[in-house]
Amino acid sequence: MAAKNPRINVTFEETTAGLLSHFAHQEHKPVASLVRELVLEALEMREDFYLSKLAEKLDNNSVKTYDHEDAWK
Repeated sequence: MAAKNPRINVTFEETTAGLLSHFAHQEHKPVASLVRELVLEALEMREDFYLSKLAEKLDNNSVKTYDHEDAWK
């Protein structure tokens, strides 16, 4: 039977693994939970960066704009 959530194995240097263990202990959570949380935060930040760059690319000052009241007439 396939797992509900796929597992991914990651290998860290000893110092990084130690830091992760230390922070997980401070937050009273398993190391795997902390790593998952950190990865999700990093993915969100990368997505935000990508969408910001896309918005800058699509931003065009010569486009006609409408104020809120005119848009809803």
